Amino acid sequence: MLQPRIVEILKDIVGKENVSTDKSDLICYSYDATQQKFLPDAVVHPGNAQEISLILKMANSEGIPVFPRGAGSGFSGGSLPVRGGISLVTTRMDRILRIDEDNLVAEVEPGVVTEQFQQAVEKVGLFYPPDPASLKFSTLGGNVAECAGGPRCVKYGVTKDYILGLEVVTPKGDIIRTGGETMKGVVGYDLTKLMCGSEGTLGVITKIIIKLLPKPEAKKTMLVLFNSIDGAAQGVSAITRAKIIPTTLEFMDSSTLECVRQATGLKIPEAAKAVLIIEVDGDRDLIERQSERILEIIQPLGVVETQVARTPAESEDIWKVRRSVSPSLRKVNPDKFNEDICVPRSRVPDMIRAVEKIGQRHQIPIVSFGHAGDGNIHVNILIDRSAPGEMEKADHAIKEVFAEALSMGGTMSGEHGVGNTKAPYISMELDPAATEYMKAVKRALDPKNILNPGKIFLE
Repeated sequence: MLQPRIVEILKDIVGKENVSTDKSDLICYSYDATQQKFLPDAVVHPGNAQEISLILKMANSEGIPVFPRGAGSGFSGGSLPVRGGISLVTTRMDRILRIDEDNLVAEVEPGVVTEQFQQAVEKVGLFYPPDPASLKFSTLGGNVAECAGGPRCVKYGVTKDYILGLEVVTPKGDIIRTGGETMKGVVGYDLTKLMCGSEGTLGVITKIIIKLLPKPEAKKTMLVLFNSIDGAAQGVSAITRAKIIPTTLEFMDSSTLECVRQATGLKIPEAAKAVLIIEVDGDRDLIERQSERILEIIQPLGVVETQVARTPAESEDIWKVRRSVSPSLRKVNPDKFNEDICVPRSRVPDMIRAVEKIGQRHQIPIVSFGHAGDGNIHVNILIDRSAPGEMEKADHAIKEVFAEALSMGGTMSGEHGVGNTKAPYISMELDPAATEYMKAVKRALDPKNILNPGKIFLE
């Protein structure tokens, strides 16, 4: 519990209406998508970088942990206040400061919701590609902190590829600017990229300079059902070999399809064992040629059925199949662990088969879907926590999934980050020297370990 004088200092900094120690408010900021819960001692909603600077200077002096938080939609525990202290919520800082149509850049505050920003730039004919599944409520600050991905990253890349510069408050309370508005810049270390994906452990992001693209003229969406996961995987490779880079290449395995069949009214043929949702965008004539070529390429690979959207409404219907997955999983078991391993594209079917064997070995349902275009597989381990032995099974299964991904030249996290959930496994992927190098950076910037402690390295 924070001392009353500390709470009064916080109220003086941000206004008493923006500080709460009420139990009901603390509970609201105690959890994220991982289903873990840790109560903070206070919830603080700063309004600008100067207020955050004063908070961090005080916290550093007093040794109080501070946990930056956006919308709290993360799947790795990155924003959880695992040691009490201050939950620093940036959602008040939600202004789009400017959209520069001449230089194709924008400047925003961290609390801007991802989808709202996308809609704002598209109104002036521009485009921000990163599209995490949480885009309707996740914030851009959180996206940068986690280096969020999404279906479109197979063609366009991830969040860090669009961040030109940042304003950041350091753990000691200094306000620094990294990068800038130019497409080139090699003066000093690249602190912008260091902050992207640092999960709030090295600084609090208060402004973001974003690179934009011209909005594509058109897009076309296709749903293709295959009689095997191998056929779907071969389809991905065949499309890439044909020098076509779709906007998205989403896949669902047979377990996923079974969940969708049972939980929704969607008609999916029994012969279908895997799905690809393929979307292309760009010049209207080009995407017509690309979509025709794609369907021609994949036809010999065990295609059961194909749907091609002719209108935006039909495209939305196709994406409903994908969006129906997560709600349908709750009907299998009430609790799930969503891991986001990533393997080379060609190893996706091998990884799917390995995951199926892990599920069979531990006698728990495991459902896999994700971004086939970049090998990013969302492995959902479904259990009932209240049943004896289920948590132990899940723990063993998670470790085995990570081990299989690493053995195939992959990683245990493609876009969710490490947080506290993957921290116990980090030595499986990083060698001791690399880990120590990263810890040295953390110690140099945050010697008292007050900013998001207990994340990535459990220190």
